[in-house]
Amino acid sequence: MDSIINWLERNMSPCFYKKYFGMECPGCGMQRSIIALLKGNFIDSFFLYPGLFPTIILIVFSVFHIIFKFKNGADIIKWLFFFNLTVVLGNFIIKTFTGSCSHC
Repeated sequence: MDSIINWLERNMSPCFYKKYFGMECPGCGMQRSIIALLKGNFIDSFFLYPGLFPTIILIVFSVFHIIFKFKNGADIIKWLFFFNLTVVLGNFIIKTFTGSCSHC
């Protein structure tokens, strides 16, 4: 696992949005958050990118819904999507207006 984490840390892609517009995009911090999560640093992972946990829940539930075809699965996926969108955009707005940057 350490070799995978080291490889991910060495090969993180730069943010195109940040490079050309000078501000973080709604997805900035996700790569660092995934690495922190793989290292077992759940709190650091959350603070780097709060949208990661709802995204993981959405993906996992969607896969289970495809396999098991839950009765109200589509409605739950819609609500999970809107919750995830709210968390990601809320985080983006807070970072934009407060000028906080998780890696600066």
